[in-house]
Amino acid sequence: MILFGLEESTIIGLARNVRRGGREAEASTAPDTESGALEAARAEPATAESATAEPEMGESETAECAEAECVEASAEVFARAAWTGIAEPGDGIAGLLVGSLGASAALVAVLDGWTPERLAAAVRETGRDGEDIGSAVDQGLQRWRPRLSSADVIRSLQQAARVSARLLIPSDPLWPAPCDDLGPHAPLALWWRGVPEALTALPTAVALVGARAASGYGEHVAMEASAGLVDRGYAIVSGAAYGIDGMAHRAALASDGLTVAFLAGGVDRFYPSGHDQLLSRIATVGAVVSELPCGAAPTKWRFLQRNRLIAASSAATVVIEAGWRSGSLNTAGHAAALGRPLGAVPGPVTSPTSAGCHRLIREFDAVCVTTAAEMAELAGCGPGNPELDDEGTEPGRSPGTEPRTSEQIRVLDALGGRSARTVPDIARRAGMSTAAVLGALGTLDLDGVVNERETGWVRASRGGSAGGRS
Repeated sequence: MILFGLEESTIIGLARNVRRGGREAEASTAPDTESGALEAARAEPATAESATAEPEMGESETAECAEAECVEASAEVFARAAWTGIAEPGDGIAGLLVGSLGASAALVAVLDGWTPERLAAAVRETGRDGEDIGSAVDQGLQRWRPRLSSADVIRSLQQAARVSARLLIPSDPLWPAPCDDLGPHAPLALWWRGVPEALTALPTAVALVGARAASGYGEHVAMEASAGLVDRGYAIVSGAAYGIDGMAHRAALASDGLTVAFLAGGVDRFYPSGHDQLLSRIATVGAVVSELPCGAAPTKWRFLQRNRLIAASSAATVVIEAGWRSGSLNTAGHAAALGRPLGAVPGPVTSPTSAGCHRLIREFDAVCVTTAAEMAELAGCGPGNPELDDEGTEPGRSPGTEPRTSEQIRVLDALGGRSARTVPDIARRAGMSTAAVLGALGTLDLDGVVNERETGWVRASRGGSAGGRS
């Protein structure tokens, strides 16, 4: 059987490479020329009628079903990889077709030259609203057909395998489900490099964004905010641009936190080039994500569309510093449209680099935030993140218990939720003597608020034990 004009073994091999993150693409999957194999596809994926299945299957039938499922899954991966290069990010018509028909069936329909009317009818048959999409589909077909090239898809898959990039599709456990709130404008697939933990941390992530031409004040606030949020158990999301974005990523890495960078081009070509080392580090201990295939160059439109992913994937968005027309206001607009919590850091009223933040507070009802604690409050309580109230008590403590002393509060503030810290480091951060720190740690340890590890002390998770060392 031929899929998309390519042999099953080729499809399966290409899909396996980007699902397992293999470094080398199989040499046998490379065509010599742009043969237009994609354009030659003419058969839609067949659907099995489960009602006619026998109660029990023999070994050969079981093997055939397993092979069919493998081919179907590989076809879906290949088709979604193709769509990331055929349609521009945020293409709502492409999202509607793929969501209605499936990635492979939608691709076959485009390759087979279906008319807009036939495509609209197919969408209606799935129960989705397709009454008025005929003209929109016609325009979409004019955009997509010049990009139908099997060689381009194969090259992007092979390049992804070379740089150990993988492809996420919506059915994957690591898929950032909040992005689905974008509806038909949600990404069709996501290319990424990094560690899975960074993606699983996205539901409790905070997006820190701001101007590229940041002031010293803005970079200082970004550094303090990022480090403080990491200490409270949050991951940091940003766009890896110069200025605020870069500082937010660096501070998260310096605090041994998780950070995710969304790019406006392929994950194989880091942009800006001045952040190549930073992005390489993020790809090692965090995650670098893009909805564009390897080899794709960033453009102004793609930057704007990238911003919607930053806003959608995070629990809250905070604009650290932004001018009146800063691109970070676009991210804030997406966050507001999605109903995500939106915060803005005020600056000097005479500073044009903070005019955008003041505009957000005035016109978009952004919450004025000035500290990492206020940003964490905006996003909601993170994992392992005992927030203090005004009386210095943690949630869950009995109202009749003795309140924390000032020294205990300062030690708690100096502790991280993920990375262990030594007593001298805690003393430096809290501005206390080592003897005072040890005394406070002893009491907090008995209360089960902190844990001692081989490398130092950390705050205990909220669901941890009632006391003692771990």
